[in-house]
Amino acid sequence: MSSKAWFTFPLALSLVGTAGAGSYQAPEDVLQGVIEKVESDYLTQSEQNLMMMADNPANWVAEEGKALFLEKRGPENVSLEGCDFGKGPGVVDGAYAEMPRYFEDAGKVMDLETRLVHCMTTLQGFSADDPAVKERHGSSSDMMRLQSYIASKSSGYKWNPPLDHPLEKAMRDAGNVMFYRRAGSLDFSCDTCHGETGKRIRASVLPNMKVPEEWTKAVSWPAYRVGHQEVRSSQHRVRGCYWQMRQGQIVAGSDASIALISFWTDAARGQPAILPDMKR
Repeated sequence: MSSKAWFTFPLALSLVGTAGAGSYQAPEDVLQGVIEKVESDYLTQSEQNLMMMADNPANWVAEEGKALFLEKRGPENVSLEGCDFGKGPGVVDGAYAEMPRYFEDAGKVMDLETRLVHCMTTLQGFSADDPAVKERHGSSSDMMRLQSYIASKSSGYKWNPPLDHPLEKAMRDAGNVMFYRRAGSLDFSCDTCHGETGKRIRASVLPNMKVPEEWTKAVSWPAYRVGHQEVRSSQHRVRGCYWQMRQGQIVAGSDASIALISFWTDAARGQPAILPDMKR
């Protein structure tokens, strides 16, 4: 049976996720709309995942993150409602789709993870070594719960990271260089795997960056990794890719990691985010 047949939503509803400047749409609806636009082995490679999208375990992680977001925590006993993610304090609707971005109060370009670290340490008073801040991988970490909640509020919004500030452009351009730079014992670059259609790692079909409908799913993190049975972040994916390329390990939250995320998000510009996603 075709994977498209697993979806029971009407096509008219699915297309809403790709129309307009930005509004929330359930990730399963957004994904259906993307699949209807292009023939892609990458998008349809797992019928089981397509069937399970509406019951994605990451949805529960996001709900836990919402409670953490509103809870007064840390030495300062305040919630994260005072944190500005780019659209004003506490505003999360569509904010993630416009990150990474430059933040005046920090004087640098930040992705969601580094922005959360900034707000948890400066607003809530957590130390950098506190488990709430330091533990960043896996569904049970506060960081992953918070990222899942905030990102989920951008599902259906089009990727639109700003490039108004010179540092935003510089980070995007640096990420461009990193994406195509071959290095390591395998002489691989990101483009080695994602520069054309038909590439695979074992049974997994890889997304082609030049196919926007594939690339929006590729960069839609946080996502539940079925093989890991954990929700993973963009920073975790960057780390995994560098390990697979056998290049030097990239430091999470570094300018280099944010530059690469800036470039890959810009490459998905105009496509609807699928958040949280579900991946193999």
